[in-house]
Amino acid sequence: MRIVLATNNKDKINEIKRILLGFQAEVLTLEDFPGFPKIEETGKTLEENAVLKAETIFRFTHLPSLADDSGLEVEVLNGAPGVLSSRFAGEHCSYQDNNRKLLSLMKDVPPEKRGAKFVCVVAIAKGVDDITTVRGEVKGVITMVEKGENGFGYDPVFFIPQLNRTFAQLTLEEKNRFSHRAQAFTKARELILKGLLND
Repeated sequence: MRIVLATNNKDKINEIKRILLGFQAEVLTLEDFPGFPKIEETGKTLEENAVLKAETIFRFTHLPSLADDSGLEVEVLNGAPGVLSSRFAGEHCSYQDNNRKLLSLMKDVPPEKRGAKFVCVVAIAKGVDDITTVRGEVKGVITMVEKGENGFGYDPVFFIPQLNRTFAQLTLEEKNRFSHRAQAFTKARELILKGLLND
């Protein structure tokens, strides 16, 4: 069985492949399909974007496809950056640009009002009209400064109270036991395996 991951983000690919380790399938990426069209993430929700990507990948490759859309939702910012998480500071911005903008917007917000959650939605496309979504969430707190050298994206500013560390202070193995992406892709993996057994 072959499955296509609908992302070019090497950090995400590395994380997802580790989550799917031991999965009895060949995991392909968009790099395996030259000429793949650029996907515009026009959805208003994480679910819409994940489904859009999974459907586009399936139409192009004719293979089962997994697409995720992830976002950071900050309470005091009314759920922002949300679907705009990867381009919060503008198109072609860096991870650090996004973190700086977030910390700047929250510089006067007290610790008790810095609640946030990471959300990941995975869409599983087994056909154009056969797409299922699953969701993973982790609650945390936005730090005052960046902490940690690991991970990517908003990991240095996302603090998990029960672990007393940011995502960027965890190893990849530790992060993959708690993260929103690990939760969602584990659910997706279970659904695929269940589907194979029922086919």
